[in-house]
Amino acid sequence: MDSDGTAEIRRLLTDTHTWAVVGLSGNTFRPAYGVARFLQSVGKRIVPVHPRAETVHGETGYATLADIPFEVDVVDVFVNSRRAGEIADQALLTRARGVWFQLGVIDEAAAARVRAADRTMVMDRCPAIEWPRLGL
Repeated sequence: MDSDGTAEIRRLLTDTHTWAVVGLSGNTFRPAYGVARFLQSVGKRIVPVHPRAETVHGETGYATLADIPFEVDVVDVFVNSRRAGEIADQALLTRARGVWFQLGVIDEAAAARVRAADRTMVMDRCPAIEWPRLGL
């Protein structure tokens, strides 16, 4: 990985289609809601993952990653850092190519586990910021 992860971030943003957004609910005031809308606007399919399994932005929600009946490319994590490691471990049970911890979501041990499993790990970043920063 390059020193700031730019190449890996670019690959996740451009070479993936289906993003499971963990923590996404119908609450329009939560950052996940706007970021999921952004991902849709750039052609990504979003999959809401939240205990309430709500339909958000027209997409059926699921209570857990394990409940999703199809493969996802990226697991985008909008949960408290204390829970992020658990979500990362669940993501490793899927075929997701990458795990993306949103701004403020930091768990170095979980990130190390994801990288050790040869998956792409992005931490403390937001795709809605990275996309324009990289000129995509």
